[in-house]
Amino acid sequence: MNAKSALRPAPAGTSSADKLERARALLDAGEPSLHELAAAVGLSASHLQRRFSARYGLSPAEYLAQRKLGSLRSALRDGQEVSAALYDAGYGSPSRVYEAGAAKLGMTPARYRAGGAGEQIRWSLAPTAIGIALVATTVRGICMVELGDDPAALETKLRREFPQAQLERVDAGRDEFLAPRLRAVADTLGGRREEVPLDLIGTAFQKKVWDALMKIPPGQTRSYAAIAEQIGAPRGARAVAQACANNRVAVVVPCHRVVRGDGSLGGYRWGLPLKERLLERERA
Repeated sequence: MNAKSALRPAPAGTSSADKLERARALLDAGEPSLHELAAAVGLSASHLQRRFSARYGLSPAEYLAQRKLGSLRSALRDGQEVSAALYDAGYGSPSRVYEAGAAKLGMTPARYRAGGAGEQIRWSLAPTAIGIALVATTVRGICMVELGDDPAALETKLRREFPQAQLERVDAGRDEFLAPRLRAVADTLGGRREEVPLDLIGTAFQKKVWDALMKIPPGQTRSYAAIAEQIGAPRGARAVAQACANNRVAVVVPCHRVVRGDGSLGGYRWGLPLKERLLERERA
């Protein structure tokens, strides 16, 4: 099917849900403008924008940005050359990846393809009130906080996330760069609210969710649906839950404060017993 036939108006009598599914399929297949998309599904541009955001948790432009970024990530991880991966994903030039409104990689495409090659990441382990924490940081801020009881397993997770980065384990007590960041994380894990510089690697939507999480006061919780409503995506509860699952910065980005609408805990990347423990400590 060529682009022109794909963008022909939907048949009369098509339901609203089917029109939105058609809009999503067209975004998966190409890069129609909002007005082209609206004409193809038989809705006004403003109505499509509103209904699409409500159903999928993203505007059509944000959905397209995430789809393109996902294609780019997959191609780079599969070893495709950067220039070819950018072209196949729909980016006209490397700079387009970082333009306003586009989801970002958090590092250059070349470095991401190479597993973080060229990135300098300092890391250390620290005992905290809730166990061992691995804290890793780039020059821009903390990029990873992992929790657990096994130091070797924590290091394995870091190396799996950034397999080709220049990883340097340091003595946090002697490293002027990492020491204050590690203390801030330890204080946060101990229940104090600290401002910690972060280098969050995620899509535009994920960063919007994570920003909302960091505004939840300690001792309080919000439902996935409430966060979705707060960020302007009232039907995006599932997408919010997925963003929480993709959070690499434990407790500092407090996804443990997000629960199901019925008050049950939902999921947690670091295990439900730890989520329950964190919430109990904050409420004490």
